[in-house]
Amino acid sequence: MKQVTKTWIQNAWGRIKKELRWFKPGMGVKRWIGLILIGTTLLGLGFAVIIIDLYRTVPDTWYLPILSAASLRVLERPIRAIIFGASGLYLILMGTWGLNRTLLRPFLQPGKPILDTVTAYRLRERGPKIVVIGGGNGLAALLRGLKEHTHRLTAIVTVADDGGSSGELRKNIGILPPGDIRNCLAAMSDDEALMTQVFQYRFGTGSGLKGHSLGNLFITALAGITGSFEEAIAESGRVLAVKGQVLPSTLHDVHLVADLHIPGNQKDVRVKGESLITKTQGEVKKVWLDPSSPLAFPPSLQALLSADLIIIGPGSLYTSIIPNLLVPDLVEAVRASRALKFYVCNVATQPGETDGFSSKDHLETIEKYIGGGLFDLLISNDHYEGELSNESDWVRFDPDLNGKIAVYTSNLVDQHNPWRHDSNKLAQTVMDIYFERTGPLSPKTDS
Repeated sequence: MKQVTKTWIQNAWGRIKKELRWFKPGMGVKRWIGLILIGTTLLGLGFAVIIIDLYRTVPDTWYLPILSAASLRVLERPIRAIIFGASGLYLILMGTWGLNRTLLRPFLQPGKPILDTVTAYRLRERGPKIVVIGGGNGLAALLRGLKEHTHRLTAIVTVADDGGSSGELRKNIGILPPGDIRNCLAAMSDDEALMTQVFQYRFGTGSGLKGHSLGNLFITALAGITGSFEEAIAESGRVLAVKGQVLPSTLHDVHLVADLHIPGNQKDVRVKGESLITKTQGEVKKVWLDPSSPLAFPPSLQALLSADLIIIGPGSLYTSIIPNLLVPDLVEAVRASRALKFYVCNVATQPGETDGFSSKDHLETIEKYIGGGLFDLLISNDHYEGELSNESDWVRFDPDLNGKIAVYTSNLVDQHNPWRHDSNKLAQTVMDIYFERTGPLSPKTDS
């Protein structure tokens, strides 16, 4: 019997301790519970005045048995106060718990307790301010992983794209290309379910629609309604429940231009347009924006200057990453920021752009445009197993980087798509390194 009682007490205490986790600092619960208790206390005092009057004026044989002298009146006043107080507190807690379960039920994941869901949300809400500069599927993969660690996430993307659906809208309507922005919004969406799939849907047939992404058309329509491309992006983020923001590097109508060395040609060939650069077979010798030196989008500069961590890459080196870095104000903001600065090197080479490139080649190419000494750390994959067309397609880590820059290597490959980063592996690696260098909480993290 004693053992059964002891086990029951231990289980009850365990449940109580589990529920007491709601009162941990940072949960944002205690203040509201305090208001509820104050309100119910005042309400109870009001009813107590009425009950006391009943005690004094109404005969014992008339009113409710629970208030009669035969029940509680025979007890001492302190005992009656404890009984009423404990009963009231129990009812308040049960009611609050039940109400929370009812309100939060649509947002709960199967098999995950409410407390764990709320705790994870609050931690992400107070996470570090991270700004990512890149483009394409590489940037989307990183964002998809980072959104599980922080809601204070900003993606800065290039607007030099002129191919596919984005290029058609840019040419026919005059809007800045929404393609990379759409991909980032979808990756950062709080729920990449049906709504996000609809946003990413690409029409396969239909006169005037074939090849267009619904998300691109949606952003274009919002730009027409709001009269502002940046407002259209913000409204699209609200529709997709994006925690964070996606910003263009500039609002100027810029085009990417490149000089390519084509085998057999004595002179380099000049190609204008991001889509033509990727289609033209040749070695990229130099890229620049036309018009040159565009002004940066001010909110992008603000995000960089207030960031805790800035990540450049992954993404197509010449057509996604460098076009952002050709906006002079943007690079100056990165240099001026007090944030840690990481460069994430690609897993695989880009056909026609970076054939045969190692991690050292990627870094030196970027430094050719923005100068050295910018990055605090280079993150590179060191796992080269997977189905790529050729062994030379891997971006291999170059040991010559040791001593020139701090380097972290790990298995970052997506086993199903070995030419891409695994979102969770990469994001966890980034966050582990960040917290190792700054502690559990960033010094600039707001409460």
